[in-house]
Amino acid sequence: MKHLVGKSMTEEVPFMGDKVKVRKMTVGQIMDMQKLIEKSNADASDEAQLKLLCDIIKVAVVDAETLTDEDFAGFPLQELTALSEHVMRVSGLGGTEGN
Repeated sequence: MKHLVGKSMTEEVPFMGDKVKVRKMTVGQIMDMQKLIEKSNADASDEAQLKLLCDIIKVAVVDAETLTDEDFAGFPLQELTALSEHVMRVSGLGGTEGN
């Protein structure tokens, strides 16, 4: 089993009529993400919530780590929210409805 440590797994999910690859987050990434979520919960502003959404996508979506705030501003919010929900599901943190 040790030879599998650090192995990256991906799943294709729909996004804006296309598909993107989402990495299954590691336990360490999930722990880091929980810290970001706690910090975001302390700040209920729209900006903090949007930053959390973008951070989740940057960590888990292949090739999203280089997206800027301006890039994210060019996507529909509903699509980003749906993608974030897929990320959480793929990583074992969300429900499975719709699958």
